[in-house]
Amino acid sequence: MISIVIPVYNEEKNVAILHGKIVDVMRKLNEPYEVIFVEDGSTDETLKILKSLREIKIIILAMPLGQTAALDAGIHETRGDIIITMDGDLQNDPADIPKLVAKIREGYDVVSGWRTDRHDSSGRRVLSRLANWLTAKMTGLYLHDSACALKAYRREVLAPIHLYGEMHVFLPAYLYMKGAKVAEIPVLHHAREFGISKHYFMKAVKDIFDLLTIKFMASLTGRPLIFFGGAGIVSVLLGIVVGATAIYLKLAGLRNFGQTPLPILAIFFILSGILFFMIGFLAELMLRIYFETTRKTPYTIKERIETPK
Repeated sequence: MISIVIPVYNEEKNVAILHGKIVDVMRKLNEPYEVIFVEDGSTDETLKILKSLREIKIIILAMPLGQTAALDAGIHETRGDIIITMDGDLQNDPADIPKLVAKIREGYDVVSGWRTDRHDSSGRRVLSRLANWLTAKMTGLYLHDSACALKAYRREVLAPIHLYGEMHVFLPAYLYMKGAKVAEIPVLHHAREFGISKHYFMKAVKDIFDLLTIKFMASLTGRPLIFFGGAGIVSVLLGIVVGATAIYLKLAGLRNFGQTPLPILAIFFILSGILFFMIGFLAELMLRIYFETTRKTPYTIKERIETPK
């Protein structure tokens, strides 16, 4: 089965059209499928229109928490062995779904869309290039368009993952660092006709911070003490070198301790090193508690609705 997950927020003019296009494509593909709309607290008529559509599943969140939370809620309601994610604003084209499915069945775990002919503002394209460059440098995975919402995942690699922040943007890179086989294929992109874009500058800033978090989670989750302990060792060594320099200057009669900032810097570096070690131990403890307890989601599902055929 193919599961299609679509988070929506104030897309009253788009959801019915999108649903119709998905149904047409999936009927031609002639495979079992399910369509899951995640309603992220819209203030317009989006939910009312969704309830009028046939044969879909609606996940209603108690309050709007953003695209990542909505995707996570939808993904963990899926039953298919292939999971497709896409935006609800008609900028992604359902006609590309068969290509994504075919690529997954070539043996890939993740297939990411590449909007070769983008219909976005120049500012968004610049931010996207920056995100692609940073992702490649930090994760080793280069994608032309990491922010494209149209993606396909093999269920086995996606189901264990829980999404936070704006993590969905860099999910292929995160899975790649976990050993997933990732591909990228060109997809269509359309200009937004109805509704207002949910992208803005501060969202891009949040994306960058989430990229740093993903890098840390993927490469250092197993032993955070290695990271913080390494930083602690470097800091203590710097403190020793600076302290030794201050002592040398004192013994050589060149400078007294009060004439340079070196003693203060030495104390600062050594104390910082000790703090890094302490943070590392606390992170190890928290990590063990994290894995030994049940994961909780930041969102609450208010209602689940399955519309009739």
